[in-house]
Formats: sequence, structure tokens, C-alpha cells
Amino acid sequence: MQAVYYLLSLAPITTVFLLLVIAKRSAKQAMPVAYLVTAAIALLIWQVPLNVIAASTLEGLVMAAEILYIVFGAIVLLNVLKESGAIATIRRGLLEVSPDRRIQVLIIAWMFGSFIEGASGFGTPAAVCGPLLVALGFPALAAVMVALIANSTAVVFAAVGIPVLLGINAGLEGSPVVENYMAQLGITYAQYFERIVIRAGILNSIIGTLIPLFMVACLTRYFGQSKSWREGLAIWQFALFAGLAFTIPSTLTAVFLGPEFPSLIGGLVGLAVVVLAAQKRFLTPKQVWDFPPTEAWSDGWMGNLKPVINNEVQGINLFKAWLPYVLVGLFLVVSRLPFLPFQALLKALEFNLTDVLGTEIGIDSQPLYLPGTIFILVVIVTYFFHRVEMKALKQATIDAVTTLTGTAVVLAAAVPMARVFINSGFNQSGLASMPLTLADGVSNLAGQSWPLFAPTIGAMGSFIAGSATVSNMMFSLFQFGVATEIDISTSVVVALQAMGGAAGNMICVTNVVAASATVGLSGCEGLLIRRVLLPLTYYVIGAGILGLIVVYGLKIT
Repeated sequence: MQAVYYLLSLAPITTVFLLLVIAKRSAKQAMPVAYLVTAAIALLIWQVPLNVIAASTLEGLVMAAEILYIVFGAIVLLNVLKESGAIATIRRGLLEVSPDRRIQVLIIAWMFGSFIEGASGFGTPAAVCGPLLVALGFPALAAVMVALIANSTAVVFAAVGIPVLLGINAGLEGSPVVENYMAQLGITYAQYFERIVIRAGILNSIIGTLIPLFMVACLTRYFGQSKSWREGLAIWQFALFAGLAFTIPSTLTAVFLGPEFPSLIGGLVGLAVVVLAAQKRFLTPKQVWDFPPTEAWSDGWMGNLKPVINNEVQGINLFKAWLPYVLVGLFLVVSRLPFLPFQALLKALEFNLTDVLGTEIGIDSQPLYLPGTIFILVVIVTYFFHRVEMKALKQATIDAVTTLTGTAVVLAAAVPMARVFINSGFNQSGLASMPLTLADGVSNLAGQSWPLFAPTIGAMGSFIAGSATVSNMMFSLFQFGVATEIDISTSVVVALQAMGGAAGNMICVTNVVAASATVGLSGCEGLLIRRVLLPLTYYVIGAGILGLIVVYGLKIT
């Protein structure tokens, strides 16, 4: 009977995968079905009360609205920058750094995206980098694909270390099992947590260094004239250099300073190093790679956003053009540093509902603290600084609302589905929640080879929950328990969980839908997931193999 529960707990994930990836249905069609399947299993098999399902749905709708707010702000900012001529100036500046699209994608999606992830999290990098790449002349489908692949390595620590400080700590700290383990080791929880951070930083950097190469290889394979992996691999030296430019400072920060700023410092240092190297033609190939002519692009490559080619405005120099994005990064960092007053001010406006519909579920939202507020603030600054006409600002806002209409429907089903799945632990059947039941089934099959599967569990958590932080909350204690049971390093296994949670961002449905919305794409979610499966598979299997080596080969405790 237990095997049946394992299979049923897998059904929500299977439904999404089958409809989006295999049947090639749009997210508009797939996600409402997945929600109904999840709710039915929760109600009939897990015996989750109706009021818990309703409360989980309301919780999901609030979270969906927060995602839409972030994406809305990102699109409005982009539209305003197009109107002011800033995007055309940025495009010219990037062409002067390098006309090679592979190098441009490493600068924007990998380096700048990692910096934005370190500054904000919340899926903001894809919302910023995707539309920026489109405006620079990338096909919308290509822009979203590389933005999703890039938004992985930096997610392990993300903004101010939230995935580990909040996610892992919420799962482990204070647990009697963990405290007993600490007592046996003769160390404090703070010392143990430091071990997890260091292992996550080092192991993640080993795997993440190759992600830029996967990005450019996928770019040339799916969007090049000759559909060739080789054209992407031809830039392997510069791609590896770009990978190391992020992972080395990121790792050193994690080891010596802790989890708060590895992604931010790695992105900032790496961005400066990679741009300088590209300008000096260091390790760059002689042959420049570009997309085929626009008229040869396949159907479905482009969304509603169009490239901006010749729209430069006199007086909008590179400094003025880039300043809004610099301000986005600066304001995000300043608003998230706990020793400054801005975080408390932005969090002061809070909507907090407890015991929703008589359940233990709470709904909490801090709208001013969301990145969408930062985007809108920068839009206001840009309006005056770039002297944008009011008519253009109104049109930019209208276009953003229009773009998000279909996305709202998808997110209104996808996020509530995730919350019902996660909250299925509030039941009358005595079963563990669906995520924990699923993880337990995998662990029973894996046995001593568990390190190989640990990252996959983390990725599945992010796929459903839409967040590496939530994945870590759900599974950190479970991963710890499995490692204890088979007597291997718990700190390494929990670090593998964090890596898997970060990798799962590539295929997280809410991220895919939100990123697609920023470039005006819809109905291509399954195609995008299929195209990022290769780097995702590399990440989780590579992390798993590395985990086996560290645990059984190096015998790290």
C-alpha cells in the first residue's frame, strides 16, 4: 500500500511534466488540470479537509499576485527604457565590447543575472535579463532559455543567503534529532551550519563553473543557422573563464564571509572581470557568432517584444542608459541589508492573516519589500532623468498589463497547486505531506547511493514549490534524516539538497511562466522546459556523483 502512496504523491509532478513536456500543451491548459489533480488527490487520498485546500488556494493566489507584481515592474521599466532610447544605447555599447552573441549572453545572463540574483532573488534575474536580451536583438525564446539556465548556480545563496539562512535553518534548527546529533559531534549548531555553507559553496562552484558552457552550447544548437553544438563549444575557453570569474569569488566569500553575499560579490567581481576580458579579446574566438537573419527565424521564436535596433536618442550616453539597471541593483542591495533602516521601512506595510479559514495556514505579504516596488521606483527616476513623455509612460504601463493577462491565469493555477501539494501534511489520514512521502519513496529505493539522488529531490521541490528556499524548508530535515540513517556526512547531503534546489529553478513552472511573460511569449513553457533539461540533468547528476565521491571517496564527515 505504501508504494501506492509513493506513486500518488508523484502524480502532481507527473501531470505537469506529461502535459507540458510530452503532450506539448500550453501552461494555460496544463496548470488548471494539474491543480485539479493535486486537489483531488489531497482531498480523496490524503483526506485533506476542504477548508485547508481552500486556504492553500488563497495562499497561492496571493503569492501569484506577488510574482505578477514583480514581472509587471520589470516590463514597465524595459518599455520605458526602449522609449527613452536607452536600450539602443546599451545595445551599441555591448556591440563595442563584443559583437559575438555568445559573449553577450555570458555578460548579461550569466554575470549580470548572477549579480541581480545576489541582490534580490525572487526570480528577478530572468525578469531583468530576458527582456533586456530581446531588446538587444535576441529571439525571445532564446533569451528566456539562457536566462533560465543562468538562474541556477547563484541561487544556492541568492539574496542575503536566504535559501540557506531561511530555508535550511527553518528545516533543521531546533529539531531534537539535529540537536542530539550536534551533541554527539561536540559542536554547536552554528558551527554545523557553517560546515553546510562551506560544503555548498565549494561543491556548487565545481558543478556551476560549466553552466556558462551549457548556455552557449544550447544557444547555438537551438538558435544558430547550422543548429550546431560545436559553435557553442568553440568558445569553451572564454565560457570556462566566465564560469570561474563567478565561482571563485563566490566560493571564497562563502568560505570566509558566510552565506549572505557569495552571489552578489561573485556576480559583481565576475562582471567586471569578464567585460574587461571581452574588451581585450582575451580567450575570445576569432570567428564572431550571430543569429541567422530575422526573416529566417522560426515561428515561435519571438513574442510581443521586438528588438530595438536604431532608436538612439542624443544625450542618452552609456552612463545614462545603464544607470536605471545600476539603480535596480543598488536599491535591491540597500533595501535588503539588515543593518540599514530601509529594510524595516519597506517591511512596515504588512498584510498578515493567521488561521485562514480556520486552518493553521497563514498568509503574509510585504508588498513594498517585493522587487516590483524597486522596479517602479526606478521607473519614476528614469521618467525624470531620461525626460520620458507622459504619453510614453502610460503606453509602457498599458503594454505591461496587456502582456500579463494570460500569465495571470497560469499563475493563478500553478502557485495554488504548489501550495496544496506542500500543505497536504494538514490531513486526517495520518500520512506525511505529499513532498515528504515522495522523498521517502525515493530514499527507500536509493539506499547507500542516496547522495546521487539527494540533488534530484531538491530540484523536484523547486519545480513544484517555485522556490529553492521552500524546497530547502521542505526537505532539509528529511535529507538530514536519510544521511543519519545510512551513516554518511549529513552536512554534505544537506549541501546537495541546496544545490538541487538551485538547479530546479531552471524548470520551475512559475519561473518559466513569469520569464516568458516578460518577453511576451505564451504557450511555449513545455518547449522551454525540454530545452533546459540537458543542463538540469548535468547539474543534478553531476552534483550527485560529486556527492558520492566526497562521501565515500574522500570520506568527508
